[in-house]
Amino acid sequence: MNKSLSKKSVNVFLTLDQFVIDGYFNKHDPMPIYKRQLSLQFEQYILDSVVAAKRYDVVFYKVKFSKEGDRQYAEPLMYAVRRHFLEKKADAIKDFTKFKLHNWMLLAVSLVIVILSSVLLPAILSQGQGISSGISNSLEVFAWVILWHPIDELLFNWNPHLKEICLFNKLATAEVILIENEKKSVAIDPLRIVA
Repeated sequence: MNKSLSKKSVNVFLTLDQFVIDGYFNKHDPMPIYKRQLSLQFEQYILDSVVAAKRYDVVFYKVKFSKEGDRQYAEPLMYAVRRHFLEKKADAIKDFTKFKLHNWMLLAVSLVIVILSSVLLPAILSQGQGISSGISNSLEVFAWVILWHPIDELLFNWNPHLKEICLFNKLATAEVILIENEKKSVAIDPLRIVA
């Protein structure tokens, strides 16, 4: 399937209002808007909005404002959101690096243990034929058991880390679309109201 055909947009809707914008941030943070920490509820709302995003989907922030005075909050808000998700991306990259290092080290230690036990133990216990074959069979099972976890982690469990890094990158670099709220009054015809 062609990447361009499967691409869709994922929208995160935000509202710029003096009363609403305070709920986006940690209320105990005295910093200016662009340096404030995001509230956990706001971060969870953004993550829930993009949970269905695929690898090649494009993320947009659609920011709605009703008064021209509220438009001034768009840039500081988006700076705070982008900074927050850049920090999350850096943390996810650190976690992925730790994941790789831990599993490669575990694989190396496991291989050393398997090699040492396969070479040293049969050399020490070479006098009895029945015991030697039982130990060699046990060592083969032990080798599979000790090597299974790091190989499994390295082959199959790296993708969620990369998906998380990709998602945080999309949220940190997403395009912002400003939408001016047009208030339209709807006239109600009193003759059409049926009692």
